[in-house]
Amino acid sequence: MSDRIIVEVVDGIAYATLNRADKLNALDLPMLQALASTPGEIAKDKSIRAVILQGAGTSFCSGLDFASVGKDQMGQIKGFAKLPVQTTNTFQKACWGWRELPVPVIAVVRGHCFGGGMQLALAADFRFTTPDTEFSIMEGKWGLIPDMTGSVTLRELVPMDVAKRLTMTAEIFDGARAKRYGLVTDVSSDPLAGATELAHQIVAKSPDAIAATKKLFHETWTESPRAAFWTESQLQLKLILGKNHKIARAAAAAKELPKWVARSM
Repeated sequence: MSDRIIVEVVDGIAYATLNRADKLNALDLPMLQALASTPGEIAKDKSIRAVILQGAGTSFCSGLDFASVGKDQMGQIKGFAKLPVQTTNTFQKACWGWRELPVPVIAVVRGHCFGGGMQLALAADFRFTTPDTEFSIMEGKWGLIPDMTGSVTLRELVPMDVAKRLTMTAEIFDGARAKRYGLVTDVSSDPLAGATELAHQIVAKSPDAIAATKKLFHETWTESPRAAFWTESQLQLKLILGKNHKIARAAAAAKELPKWVARSM
């Protein structure tokens, strides 16, 4: 693990904290590399059942640290490079890696959520924020487009005209408006409390079913009914034959709380 991201596991929940508070958790190359590698480390620990992703200090993430990244042209080039067989480069994996985790990721968003930071939040499964958090697809301010997986995550949450407007204008909007757009899950004065409550609800359920649910929707959201139904059947068969389904049935019959084994998916 990098010192750019601090991970603490409590009751099966990994609290992953961007640790650059003095720079509003802006994305320099070490932060991007840490964001790209940390999900793989979390995935290895099957005791982790959910992730809460947050920023240290007053902000979630203020976006790319142009001053720092601009000094390392070779680092930029390496960040953009990828093999033909790879889906993502480092900049994209910094967001997409969290999306690919087999456990739900809940982003707690405060202060600023700009540019790459917003794309990181969008890659989470859920987003809890405050009414006064400032959001922006800030790339347009710099004559750029979102290139850290926002083209996929935005289209899943908002209509195309909203995605175009927010990207073309780079306008800043608050948490209440983000909720109206459908970009966040919940708005409150204490988003961490809401995120933690949801995480505990999820942890109480079968880890295999949770992993399968995430896989189901991510793989079928834009597929044809035929392809979606095939995926449904394949995932359901694995669950039916798995240990945690048998545990769920036995616990229900005994009117007891299930004691899950580590996920197999």
